[in-house]
Amino acid sequence: MSDTTDVTTTAPPRERLDATVRGRVQGVGFRVHVRRIARALGLAGWVANEPGGRVHCVAEGARADLEQLLAAIRKGPPGAYVEDVRAEWLPATGELDAFEVRAGWHGGD
Repeated sequence: MSDTTDVTTTAPPRERLDATVRGRVQGVGFRVHVRRIARALGLAGWVANEPGGRVHCVAEGARADLEQLLAAIRKGPPGAYVEDVRAEWLPATGELDAFEVRAGWHGGD
């Protein structure tokens, strides 16, 4: 008699992080910093400068990975000063493929 155990692995549910960062976050490599970390975590999404000196980031993936990205956003790269981060958690849409830096202001997805 054969003992076959059906091991089904399910991926953690995907979520969406929508974060807006205020402070000295433009002209200091902030977007490249966020992209590097997001790609290392396997997240999909984008980061872009906004009018008024803010940076906007939208990322989708597992909550634990998004929490790591949010921690990196709150810290920022050397030379940045993060004054405030507004973070909103939403259901993932699945519309984002890779993680990219978008030039200039972007109205969202």
